[in-house]
Amino acid sequence: MTPSVCVSASSERLPIGALLALAMTGFICIVTETLPAGLLPLIGDGLGISPSMAGQMVTAYALGSVLAVIPMTIATRGWRRRNVLLLTIVGFLLFNSITALSSHYGVTLVARFFAGVAAGLAWSLLAGYARRMVAPHQQGRALALAMVGTPIALSLGVPLGTWLGGLVGWRTTFGLMSVLTLVLIAWVLVKVPDYGPQPAHQRLPLRKVLTTPGVRPVLAVVISWMLAHNVLYTYIAPFVARAGLAARVDLVLLVFGIAALVGIWLTAKLVEPLLRQTVLVSLVVFAAIALVFGVLGNVPEVIYLGVAVWGLSFGGAATLLQTALADAAGDGADVALSLNVVAWNSAIAASGVVGGVLLDRWGVGAFPWAMLVLIGVALGIAWGARDHGFKPGRRSGVAIVSH
Repeated sequence: MTPSVCVSASSERLPIGALLALAMTGFICIVTETLPAGLLPLIGDGLGISPSMAGQMVTAYALGSVLAVIPMTIATRGWRRRNVLLLTIVGFLLFNSITALSSHYGVTLVARFFAGVAAGLAWSLLAGYARRMVAPHQQGRALALAMVGTPIALSLGVPLGTWLGGLVGWRTTFGLMSVLTLVLIAWVLVKVPDYGPQPAHQRLPLRKVLTTPGVRPVLAVVISWMLAHNVLYTYIAPFVARAGLAARVDLVLLVFGIAALVGIWLTAKLVEPLLRQTVLVSLVVFAAIALVFGVLGNVPEVIYLGVAVWGLSFGGAATLLQTALADAAGDGADVALSLNVVAWNSAIAASGVVGGVLLDRWGVGAFPWAMLVLIGVALGIAWGARDHGFKPGRRSGVAIVSH
């Protein structure tokens, strides 16, 4: 399936300002999702609930993303693209403000659910929007820049939000997120170009997209790779405690985040000429790190070095997988990317359960071996998807039609 070609970029220069606005949207998505995790005791005290009940704020957000992303993406395909983007950002403004002001637990959960709905729609939109702004041979680099907000949020945004919560209170912290979205709305209006809706004859139904050659293998790699990653990332604190780093989890995560930023930069250079090879190498490197962690996971120096290499191999994962998925889906890219949101968030949710079972039954020492099995599955699928999904050679993506 080949989408109609219409290059929306008139020069070789990337639209940096517009792409960074998309990156800021992703940053807000991640920080809004994970902020309660670092503020559970404060939120519990403020709402008069237990920390475990406060933790359901994260669950409600993830549930909103998973349940709403596909119907919302399909429902808004007939809208102008910037209007959809602004809708998601206004959603963050509204529901983060309600979270900051609410004194009722039920209202807070509802607000978090609909903030997750906004996030799910945003994630289905960002990759296609970034690709639409540039010429075909620039799509990989554009997507890498548009995705840079994610590792920044994970490495810096969450610790900063937790620190701010302790300094000024959790309500003020959510209020500051609303202020940030106001700035982003102005930024989008000034810098981000608008595009018309996808023509009706190109709006493929969900079943057609899902059965397009290459789509299911890429989604399978998303699930297995993200499950392997998040099993360790979610339980990083007890894992590194075995190496005597229980008090240095923040530093471990900072090392991961900085390395992930370098990984994004490398991916931007490699995604166009070597997408398949970069995916395979990233998976092999992650498998090697899992093996090293399984044998030497109690050595502090090994943990720091391994986390750095892990971050380097993982930093470009979102760019690589979304590029491969959008290329495979063609005209169905927006719907395919909404499926990616479901797969990604489902893997995150499953990792909490899988990691919890591993931790309770066999301890943290079982994590690397479980990761090795999952990465082996991802590597086998990616290796076999050379005809569709992860093609060898320079990628031949084409720009999405602009109207």
